[in-house]
Amino acid sequence: MNKSEVIEAITAQTDLSKAAAGRALNAAIGAIIASLKDGESVSLVGFGNFSVKTRAARIGRNPQSGAAIQIAAANIPGFKASKALKDVVNYD
Repeated sequence: MNKSEVIEAITAQTDLSKAAAGRALNAAIGAIIASLKDGESVSLVGFGNFSVKTRAARIGRNPQSGAAIQIAAANIPGFKASKALKDVVNYD
């Protein structure tokens, strides 16, 4: 499912137009991104938690030459699914 299909699903389940559903989805994604950029986590009950994780600097290898390269430390977004979401995905 891509973004346009999510917007269509939102319009099918609500009385919003496609344009309004697109703006709502963009606003939700934007709010999550802004919170993560500020170093805050976002918790959506029944769905999961978005957070920022720190990846330490490390030594890697260039696959072509085999030479050692320094990989800088980085902040990366993380997501941990809630138990409710895991249960829905792993139904039997």
